[in-house]
Amino acid sequence: MEIDQVKTFLAVAAHGGFRRAAEVLNVSQPAVSGRIQALEDSLGTSLFARGGAKLALTPAGRTLRPYAEQVLRDIAQARQAVQELQPSAAGALRIAAALSICTYFLPDVLKRYQSAHPKTLVTVRAGHSKEVLKMVVDGEADMGVARALNHPDVETTTLRDDPLILTGHPRHPNARAPRTRLEHLETWPLIFYDRGSSDWTLTQGLFRRAGLLPNVVLEVESIEAAKRMVDRGLGLGFLPLIAVAQELRSGKLRAIEIVDAEPLHRNLDVIHLRHQPLTPEALSFLKLLESAARHSLKPYPNRSSKRRPRL
Repeated sequence: MEIDQVKTFLAVAAHGGFRRAAEVLNVSQPAVSGRIQALEDSLGTSLFARGGAKLALTPAGRTLRPYAEQVLRDIAQARQAVQELQPSAAGALRIAAALSICTYFLPDVLKRYQSAHPKTLVTVRAGHSKEVLKMVVDGEADMGVARALNHPDVETTTLRDDPLILTGHPRHPNARAPRTRLEHLETWPLIFYDRGSSDWTLTQGLFRRAGLLPNVVLEVESIEAAKRMVDRGLGLGFLPLIAVAQELRSGKLRAIEIVDAEPLHRNLDVIHLRHQPLTPEALSFLKLLESAARHSLKPYPNRSSKRRPRL
């Protein structure tokens, strides 16, 4: 069993086919087929059930998968440990973060951090909040940045509130007024994303508690895809403030307040192991995170300071 075979096995399992795995691994499709065949030959069993439109793992493949993932984690940790011993390195920092935070919040922070610590090796791994928590608890990351992360083994620091903001394009007919009521919103075209995520659950719960059914015209996989759909005027969406702050500030998108419903608040949290002190590199990064969080945009920048009558 070779490392390339293990990586290829996991890529095929994740993407459901040889062609897509080849694209992700940047190798030829015959190379992928050859590695899987060699791995199956060494184990004496088939790992994938052929014949359908999408390859499925056999019982042997499902058994192998967690071990294969652990092998790659061990290799990454071993490489990290060796790199930290290199005399030219000033240290290392391993960060786990939610995908939206990686996309919209961390780049500017990392740019400032890199300028101050050019020799520090920084690695960033993305995942859902529960995956971020697991990476920190398992010692695979020095700190995690996500939402509502609480666990007896970790210390949680709340950076700021990152609410979900009802957002629309300024020329969309339903986005012209700065406020609305939930009963009116029920008929508006809405764009939801990442079914089953905490954002999806929060948004669905807003309507369910009121006995209403949202008019979902589109469901997409990611926040960025939803934002692009909103920007094209295909509907309105409940989007994280960190994802739309620049667009709200510039006026490319508009925020709409729901006057008869509680705001959809979410905490942006940083976590690290409770009984393990932060390294100097991690402490420096935490200070930059706190500084960046203090310069957050107000939720409704397009609203005037003068209070308007309710709808």
